[in-house]
Amino acid sequence: MQSRIVIMEENKDKDPLVVVRTNQTRALPQRLLQLLMLFLFLCFTFSVASIYMIKYFRFHSIVPAIKPSLVPCIEEESRNLGGWINPPSNLLHTMSDKELLWRASMVPRIKKYPFKRVPKIAFMFLTKGPLPLAPIWERFFKGHKGLYSIHIHSLPSFQADFPASSVFYKRQIPSQVTEWGKMSMCDAERRLVANALLDISNEWFVLLSESCIPLYNFNVIYKYISRSKHSFVGAFDDPGPYGRGRYDENMLPEVNISQWRKGSQWFEMSRKLALYIVEDTKFYPKFAEFCRPACYVDEHYFPTMLTIQASNLLANRSITWVDWSRGGAHPATFGKSDITEEFMKRMLERRSCMYNNRNTSMFYLFARKFAPSALEPLFLLAPKYLGF
Repeated sequence: MQSRIVIMEENKDKDPLVVVRTNQTRALPQRLLQLLMLFLFLCFTFSVASIYMIKYFRFHSIVPAIKPSLVPCIEEESRNLGGWINPPSNLLHTMSDKELLWRASMVPRIKKYPFKRVPKIAFMFLTKGPLPLAPIWERFFKGHKGLYSIHIHSLPSFQADFPASSVFYKRQIPSQVTEWGKMSMCDAERRLVANALLDISNEWFVLLSESCIPLYNFNVIYKYISRSKHSFVGAFDDPGPYGRGRYDENMLPEVNISQWRKGSQWFEMSRKLALYIVEDTKFYPKFAEFCRPACYVDEHYFPTMLTIQASNLLANRSITWVDWSRGGAHPATFGKSDITEEFMKRMLERRSCMYNNRNTSMFYLFARKFAPSALEPLFLLAPKYLGF
């Protein structure tokens, strides 16, 4: 009996222990679950807080920086055709020559224009600074807005002061220093052509200096140029020391001596030839390296390159009159005392030449070189002899 009680007491002692262990085993997963739920809650709270913080701070710091870059994209999408065909409102830009030539070389593949296009003549003035004969040109251009554009390349240091009413107002393009007889002169001419090409309505391109004047009124010159089948670029084969004598065999294989040409720096050319000028990367390096004084590159680069590229489009003559009768490296310069009625008659003397494969007596459209002092007599005689 005693032993049974002991056993029962032992069992009685063991049962509570078993119960306690069982309760602990059940309680443990429940506590872990609570901890896990708490951890997830904290993670969720932290995530929400982080997202809010990121949105708040990035909205104030990043969005203003992004906004300007998005605006042009939106504007670009909303632009109509006018944004592409209207001439630049400001000729001054920050493009390098390399960027400018690339931009100017772009051409539409469809030849027919989907808008009314009035072809214009681009009058490109290559000058050192002021235009002393500007009053003559002002009178020449008067009443013909929309049929011409003006582009001026002067020394970078020159500050033009044309009044807002002048046709030359804000017509300067970004320029660089040029040197006579060196490649920088051709660079300036290419720069003028490239800037003029940015105006899609420019169809013909005339290179002039500050000492040039027109020999006829605007209507006559516009008709003569616009109806011509050829571009007026001087290009002839000179077998003497000042022609072929300047050729360097290092020009091979791009240029052989039979293709070497010489011509006047002052030209008129079509848009097609102007594109040859700006897109050339084949001949330019050769002329830049191997045509240096006493090879004057401005007399050979364009005539030779265009003869090779499109000889059938060249009239092989210049339409700018000059007088070499006084001798020397430069043509004669005429001042106030030279400008007489007899001089005007001699300058406008009719000469036989070819125009659209037919004979004509109208040879020159422009003339140079005139000193600033020649302005007054030229201005007075222009209505009688020049027609404006």
